[in-house]
Amino acid sequence: MKKSNLLMVLAVAAGMASCSQAPQANIKNEVDSLSYMMGVATTQGLMDFVLQQGIDSANVANFIRGLEQGCKETDAEQKAYFMGMQIGQQVSGQMYEYNNRRIFGTDTTNTLSKENYLAGFIAGVKRRATVSIDSANAYVRKHQAVIKEKALEAQYADYKKENEDFLAQNKGKEGIQTTASGLQYKIITKGTGAVPADTSKVEVTYKGTLIDGTEFDKSEKPISFKVSQVIKGWTEALTMMPVGSKWELYIPQELAYGSQQQGKIKPFSTLIFEVELLGVK
Repeated sequence: MKKSNLLMVLAVAAGMASCSQAPQANIKNEVDSLSYMMGVATTQGLMDFVLQQGIDSANVANFIRGLEQGCKETDAEQKAYFMGMQIGQQVSGQMYEYNNRRIFGTDTTNTLSKENYLAGFIAGVKRRATVSIDSANAYVRKHQAVIKEKALEAQYADYKKENEDFLAQNKGKEGIQTTASGLQYKIITKGTGAVPADTSKVEVTYKGTLIDGTEFDKSEKPISFKVSQVIKGWTEALTMMPVGSKWELYIPQELAYGSQQQGKIKPFSTLIFEVELLGVK
């Protein structure tokens, strides 16, 4: 397209925009054209992002009005105000989208206190908080895990008890042996080979199920790994198994994934594994 024709197209577009009280372009040269095109190009994905943030289509005009005002404003006080408003909206959204999900997951009965969160945030911005930011970060790392654990225990209380009851009943069954840690196992085939150390690399086949029989993992062929690089229940069992052994393991959640969700494995799950130790490297 020739330069004169391009300028004409842009001028028409600018005139159409002015009908809706949008900023009016004034295309006179190639730099003006480049300026306009850069403005258009910069909006790639913007409206998708805006709508994803909860701004419905009925309020797009309000968004445009605020956008125009923010772009026009040059006064230092107003620029500071608009920046504070923008960051405040991001903080408010992130509190629920990030922090709540990270702590409480899908449990909608628990939530962070928005008022206290914002009070701490503003105190930090004003540098009037009663603790240092480093101290606050250390507190969050420690107590976020504690609160998350309590919330999960309440949410999964029935499931946790079901798994505990299973282990209590299983403990008395014929052939079941229990270690000091609470690991339960049953010897299906007694091996006569070497016993791995926790620094050994082993080759095994296995199948993993939950107490209701749900299969969550299975080796399609022998796999190798270091004994110390698996969950505690596996490490303990492998360092007692002679090569050639096939055991059934009943691993309490404390020796497995605890309160963590792992795919089909819900928090506080007892894991049942059928493991065959093929070799030690």
